[in-house]
Amino acid sequence: MSYETILYEVDGPILTVTLNRPDKLNAYTAVMGAELADAFQRADQDDEVRVVIVTGAGRGFCAGADISGGAGAFDARAEGSVAFQAPGQPRQAGGGFVEAIFNCRKPSIAAINGAAVGVGATLTLPMDIRIASSAAKIGFIFARRGLVPEAGSAWFLPRLVGLPQALRWCLTGALITAEEAKAGGLLAEVVGPEAVLARAREIALEIADNTAPVSIALARQMLWRFAGAPDPFDLLKVDGPLSMQLGAGPDVREGVGAFLEKRPPRFPGRVSSDMPPAYPWWDEA
Repeated sequence: MSYETILYEVDGPILTVTLNRPDKLNAYTAVMGAELADAFQRADQDDEVRVVIVTGAGRGFCAGADISGGAGAFDARAEGSVAFQAPGQPRQAGGGFVEAIFNCRKPSIAAINGAAVGVGATLTLPMDIRIASSAAKIGFIFARRGLVPEAGSAWFLPRLVGLPQALRWCLTGALITAEEAKAGGLLAEVVGPEAVLARAREIALEIADNTAPVSIALARQMLWRFAGAPDPFDLLKVDGPLSMQLGAGPDVREGVGAFLEKRPPRFPGRVSSDMPPAYPWWDEA
């Protein structure tokens, strides 16, 4: 698939997806949403890709939905709106890229290099790690536009920062600084504007060089899917069988051997072919 609004660049084990409408501060369109979904689905199937980084071209990350079409920009009936669905196509309402990011078996890092507002903020929530430029501003501004938090953000945001913080940010709709976002738990790190992408790559390489792809795919789904569980008992039904299935496999032998021999690991397992029988456990549930 050729892309109009994003760049798809693989360098070693790292895929960098760049939102690429710099003249519009990478404002979101329906095309961008579909392309993001496709990019993450491609990454999920590509064993050479270990980590996905998402960043923005130019001085912004994503300034929110493209409202250059005027007051009808959010009218799903209007062709060209950010919510438009072609006749006969199933309605996604932003769920396409959210589902693709959430279900991707590769970890993802948001390298927020500038303003991340509205959907520009919420599209980062299904990602696993968020770092931002010290100059970035972030805003869940939906109520100030007569909208509600979208892209599943009313589910993701409280899990990441807690309900009181999520309520404050969504009910005021105010822009917040990167430092406030970090203090609130949304960001893992705040770095200088020139260092955002480089720092994201450092984190990505730490993952790619030291961890087993199958373990990472399972761990991120376990953490995301059980974070809101009322007790650990359903999780215990999952992590026990997974531990036994992995424990008898070649990745564990390699991980232990590499540790004892004091050398970098070379894990043989691939997510395309070596996921354990207990995965995906939620389908059975």
